[in-house]
Amino acid sequence: MSSSKCTVVIQEKDFDVGTEYAQACSEAPRAGAVVFFVGLVRDLYDLDSNDDAIDYLELEHYPGMTERLCDEIIEQADQRFGFDYARVIHRVGKIYASEQIVMVAVASRHRDNAFQASQFIMDYLKTRATFWKKEVGARGENWLGRKNKDLNASKRWETSPTSQIELSETNE
Repeated sequence: MSSSKCTVVIQEKDFDVGTEYAQACSEAPRAGAVVFFVGLVRDLYDLDSNDDAIDYLELEHYPGMTERLCDEIIEQADQRFGFDYARVIHRVGKIYASEQIVMVAVASRHRDNAFQASQFIMDYLKTRATFWKKEVGARGENWLGRKNKDLNASKRWETSPTSQIELSETNE
């Protein structure tokens, strides 16, 4: 994405939410809201709620393509909701249970735009970005596919984007 207000970072190392918050405030000084979503690796297998714990997730991605798809998702969110700043950090490699895996930060002049843009970005990251996850633990290895609940969450954004923007503007 050519805009400096939107960045995507795919990395193995962890990130510091405090540092990221300071950057968001610095990059968007006129924002009235900064919304963060930070996803953590759950310690249970995704297939069911049994007591067997996972040790870690192994994430792979398609370099270049993943960043491009993430950029497109952020661009769509900006067109729909408008914001001053957005940043996505997604980790790859071996990530242990309870560690941070993804961060979506959105700064906007209005809170509703920031909340909706953040949720839109996260819903589409789960269904459209090229990440492959493998659970590793007591039961061995299990590659994860897209979940129906994630697909259903992303479908709600297929409604008219203008009606959602109008809602945001009336809640100023």
